[in-house]
Amino acid sequence: MRATRIVFCALFAVGATVLSPSASSASTASTAQTAFTLTSTAFADGGLMPKVHECTSGGGQDPAKKNESPPLAWPGAPAAAKSYAIVMRDLDNANLIHWVIYDIPVSTASLPQNVQHVYRPPVPAGSRQVYYRGSASLYGYQGPCSPSTVNTYEFVVHALDRASLTGLNSGSSTQTAARTITAASIGSARITGES
Repeated sequence: MRATRIVFCALFAVGATVLSPSASSASTASTAQTAFTLTSTAFADGGLMPKVHECTSGGGQDPAKKNESPPLAWPGAPAAAKSYAIVMRDLDNANLIHWVIYDIPVSTASLPQNVQHVYRPPVPAGSRQVYYRGSASLYGYQGPCSPSTVNTYEFVVHALDRASLTGLNSGSSTQTAARTITAASIGSARITGES
């Protein structure tokens, strides 16, 4: 009987350790710290995007509009990532693609505000951008251009299984680039902004 009591007490102590709230909280905190997320210091997820990120090709003379890409950061990417790509879409306008930047080096986990409008921007070094054909014709970011409505713009960062998307070039379309990125993606994170 005494031996049974000792075994029961030992099992109870082990169970208490496994189920202790502090152990469970530590495990949850560890998981939360490694979650793949996309954030911006310019706006909160679902929040209003500042005018500086709006297009300059939609008419009007508002000097606050600069067509500058927002700063973005993506902590917690999959360890197997070999590069990154970002695709921006207008969810309220048939998922129109406004920006594709890819071949972002795996050592990079953020983009500064106002990535240059060139095929191969100097920052981040090694990255490439797709030519936007729409209300403007330029490489890289084309900001929100919806003067009479408030639309939702989605930014998605993809962790890719290869260092370079060699099948894409300076003449690739945004749709071709987005399909290629999706096919190579091993994980993604998103943020939306209203404008």
